[in-house]
Amino acid sequence: MKKLLELYKRWSGAEPATTEKLPGAGSNRSYYRFRAADGSTVIGCIGTSRDENHAFIYLARHFTKRQLPVPQVLAASDDELRYLQTDLGTVSLFDAIRGGREAGGRYTLKEQDLLRKTIRQLPNIQLRGARELDFSHCYPQPAFDTDSVLFDLNYFKYCFLKATELDFHELKLEADFRLLAKDLTAAGDEQCFLYRDFQARNVMLVGTLVPYFIDFQGGRRGPYYYDLASFLWQASAKYPHKLRRELVYEYYNALKQFTEVPSPHRFVERLGLFVLFRQLQVLGAYGFRGYFERKQHFIESIPPAMQNLRELLHDRNFPYPYLVDLLHRLTEMPQYRQIETVASRADGYKITDNNPYNPHPQDGPATFSKYDAQGPLVVKVFSFSYHKGIPADESGNGGGYVFDCRSTHNPGRYEPYKKLTGLDEPVIRFLEDDGEILTFLDSVYKLADAHVRRYIQRGFTSLMFSFGCTGGQHRSVYSAQHLAEHLHRKFGIEVHICHREQGIRQTLKAE
Repeated sequence: MKKLLELYKRWSGAEPATTEKLPGAGSNRSYYRFRAADGSTVIGCIGTSRDENHAFIYLARHFTKRQLPVPQVLAASDDELRYLQTDLGTVSLFDAIRGGREAGGRYTLKEQDLLRKTIRQLPNIQLRGARELDFSHCYPQPAFDTDSVLFDLNYFKYCFLKATELDFHELKLEADFRLLAKDLTAAGDEQCFLYRDFQARNVMLVGTLVPYFIDFQGGRRGPYYYDLASFLWQASAKYPHKLRRELVYEYYNALKQFTEVPSPHRFVERLGLFVLFRQLQVLGAYGFRGYFERKQHFIESIPPAMQNLRELLHDRNFPYPYLVDLLHRLTEMPQYRQIETVASRADGYKITDNNPYNPHPQDGPATFSKYDAQGPLVVKVFSFSYHKGIPADESGNGGGYVFDCRSTHNPGRYEPYKKLTGLDEPVIRFLEDDGEILTFLDSVYKLADAHVRRYIQRGFTSLMFSFGCTGGQHRSVYSAQHLAEHLHRKFGIEVHICHREQGIRQTLKAE
């Protein structure tokens, strides 16, 4: 830290007025925000890998020269273990679209527009960024090739697949791995700057929400399909099929501005191979980061990644019969339909994540999943009007959570929505575009998730949530429906929905 401060002083001519250590992001680099006396800020970085830092510094300077939207390197130490860069602020694309993600993929028009802006910029950095770029500076290797593909496929095999104890023929699997690697690296694809870690967390929104790109130090020469697959099939993003198709179309049209493109059929066919590869690649990473390093974020990402894989296998026919059969069997394993990590219980034994590395609970900490509950939990979710009273709890447990939605913007005040409900698309659009209801539900989800998880642990069979608003028609109906779908999707439990004032009842059966 002392040497980083010295670098700042040499660059600015003065000590920083304040220094703020920024939250870590899972890398081996530490970041600091230095604020000068005039209020201006820059970001300082300390990295442990000289080669990785050199790659970032070289690429950032090259991209800046080509006027691409990246942070500018302002100064670097001689050994390149420390450097200063422009401060792009605190708003990432990941944070800006949190509402749509937390709402299970119901992205507002504003969020969709941010995604379109970002995806249109991707060919810019891939194609323009590759011009006159010396790929020998890339780290840890200069190009996407067969060896790197096989490395990632074997990472999936050893860090995820073997841990499941699913039987497979290793030589047959290896043969299909080699066929897939050959197809992925086939000649003919446009070779550009492959970002490699292109995701919403690595896009910062600056000024009037202009996307800027960060953390590209792992980039190399490679085909452009890879980054598109990484971004649109990110496990936790939950992009609906329609939005994903639209974003592929946006990218395809933007790509035309920089290079000749294959036919739409050929483009989609090639993209599918990279989507398959990325699903296996991320499962390998989630297995290592989640099961070995016990990082909750990665464990929680496994079920949506498995769902992406299920959908892909359903939609596409891949020419790797043994691999495809194995993946079908993998996605059907019960423990990967929902994986939860819960805190240690106070009664003397630990309940940990459903870890396939510990297949014999009697030899170590006990395991838990939704399939181990002592009794089937049934959740009831109501919407209601405060004018007509809070719904009664027929289970005899005395009720449950009651949430007041009246603090959020009311579409019922406007004539076009007065005869509609929170189940109708125009009302949904109104509420989501406004955004207040998404912030409200974000807190509700956290509370509800913790409570449902604990009830499953303890073998309870009944839990009730109620949402009230003025007329029980718009905000409460929207909130009740979305919480019910969220709990059913996340925990696979039976959920009964009652929109009392509309006389609508619905049951989401346990999976």
